[in-house]
Amino acid sequence: MSAQRFADLSPEYSTRVLHDVPMSKHTSWHVGGPADLFFTPRDAMDLGAFIRHLPPELPLLWVGLGSNLLVRDGGIRGAVVSTHGALGGLERLSATRIQAEAGVPCARIARQCVKWGMGPAEFFAGIPGTLGGALAMNAGAWGGETWHHVVEVDVIDRRGLRHTRKTAEYEIGYRKVVGPDNEWFIGARMEFERAPAVNTDAIRELLEKRKQSQPIGEWSCGSVFTNPPGDHAARLIEATGLKGFRIGDASVSLKHANFIINHGTANAADIEALIVHVQCTVLKIQGVELHTEVRIVGVPV
Repeated sequence: MSAQRFADLSPEYSTRVLHDVPMSKHTSWHVGGPADLFFTPRDAMDLGAFIRHLPPELPLLWVGLGSNLLVRDGGIRGAVVSTHGALGGLERLSATRIQAEAGVPCARIARQCVKWGMGPAEFFAGIPGTLGGALAMNAGAWGGETWHHVVEVDVIDRRGLRHTRKTAEYEIGYRKVVGPDNEWFIGARMEFERAPAVNTDAIRELLEKRKQSQPIGEWSCGSVFTNPPGDHAARLIEATGLKGFRIGDASVSLKHANFIINHGTANAADIEALIVHVQCTVLKIQGVELHTEVRIVGVPV
């Protein structure tokens, strides 16, 4: 679908929908070709109206902070919905329950829950994304996982209609969430325990540990591979001798082998080639198949 056809079908959105937006500006790896259409909703109602204006065959991609996402150099055919700076509601419903929208950064959830005396929520500070992405992949850090605290979720479907679903309607696993097709998370109710003794020092200590062990501040997506049962992807990659291995301007981090760094001029093809090389080499030498945690989308050049 061309940008002009979209403008013709939806004049009320023609000035708010951006065209040919470089996804390198919206991903933590700073790579990725242009998206045909790029839209940031004002709120959930605005989002629903936008989706209803789209032809049903037009692909949709949802992006929060752009972590855990590799967009190929050819870009995205279809529409990108950005929740960053939108869908940012976060409120306390009770002494142990919160409600958050999909665009809320996970680090903000951690800080606010500590202020409200709820826990354990500190682990959210180690998730470099928004709640929407955390819900989609059951993100976790420091032994905590998102869906362990989910009571129910709000979703929006391809017709722009909103629904509330219980956790029992999803298959939840390690970095895996399977639910109804053509629905996207726009919020959740989450349950914690009373933890009045926890303070922001706990988050600072965890973040300091993370800073010591991970290449914070460099261009990465966080962990690239999921951990195999009973082992760690970083250990396998390091044992294979791949720390520092480089393709183009992308390399396996010297600090943490499950991170791939863009040193400034890498493109998505460099990073994807490095991912494949790591997988093939670890399989050949260690006999273990590594699966990507990062989501790879878009088309090659």
